[in-house]
Amino acid sequence: MEPTKDELTKNKAKNKAEDGAPLLEVEDLHVRFKVRGRNVHAVNGLSYTLAEGETVAILGESGSGKSVAAQAVMGILDTPPAEITRGAVRLRGEELLGLPERRRRTYRGDRISMIFQDALSALNPVFTVGDQICEMYEVHRGMRRKDAKAKAVELMERVRIPSARQRLGDYPHQFSGGMRQRIMIAMALALEPDVLIADEPTTALDVTVQAQIMRLLADLQDELRMGLVLITHDLGVVAGVADRIVVMYAGTVAEQAPARELYARPAHPYTVGLLASVPRLDRRSGPLVPIKGAPPNPAALPPGCPFQPRCPRAEAICSEERPPLIQVGTAGHRAACHFAEEVYGAGSDANADSDG
Repeated sequence: MEPTKDELTKNKAKNKAEDGAPLLEVEDLHVRFKVRGRNVHAVNGLSYTLAEGETVAILGESGSGKSVAAQAVMGILDTPPAEITRGAVRLRGEELLGLPERRRRTYRGDRISMIFQDALSALNPVFTVGDQICEMYEVHRGMRRKDAKAKAVELMERVRIPSARQRLGDYPHQFSGGMRQRIMIAMALALEPDVLIADEPTTALDVTVQAQIMRLLADLQDELRMGLVLITHDLGVVAGVADRIVVMYAGTVAEQAPARELYARPAHPYTVGLLASVPRLDRRSGPLVPIKGAPPNPAALPPGCPFQPRCPRAEAICSEERPPLIQVGTAGHRAACHFAEEVYGAGSDANADSDG
């Protein structure tokens, strides 16, 4: 028998009181696609945890598997062609993978929600924004239309949309990009989920609007004490908001660390390359240095370390053995590189030089 809405609410309150289990735990997640008879390995062993009120950033280039992993966590992958071949996704200790779809739907929006990167495509163009927000309350909370409209106005005001009551009847195309993104945030937060996944929430927005959206997310996160998984390729977006960072490359975890330490002392050549390719305000630096080459084809990954064809430190072992994720520096800092200790130490030397 499926749980009622009242039972889900009670279970949610009970789970919030439980200690020990992480809010969200992704363990050894593998996702592949069957494309024209070939296996495309999009995610190859992603693991991370998220605590209440914490922000974990998943960082990497396009094609690194970030968005596919998020869709797997949400349970919205198209299967086929996608297939989760291994791994676990636990929300407050409860396994989500393998749940019947009807049961999984009761978690989406209510317990775990997602903001998509293209708000115009994610919103239905033929329904008003008010209709789309109201639907969340009517379907998940069983509210009457009048009460749902009142909640929709309240929510639009909460995400700082001017003249919210008057704009309830407007369509998505009548809003600017930044306002559409606020509407997406409003819909994602309507049911006050435990976990919010934000997939490139500031893509195609100008820098000023990006800052406004990130500040809004941070304020709402503090207010609701939810965990935030921020998916992005933008190191600038990550710097001011993330508690921990997971760097992905070719579907694998290249490095993960507390945000401050990863910026100060990276332990993987890929992370070093990412940091060298963006301007820094905290130290003197020379010209920006791009990472040479392109990410590998996920349908034909190279042997050994997937980054070795582009890595300036690569040696014979790098093309023969895949490096394990080992701890370097402080607890929680791990890197998948045969020379992680040396890279980490070089970061320390560089910092000492710049301080001098």
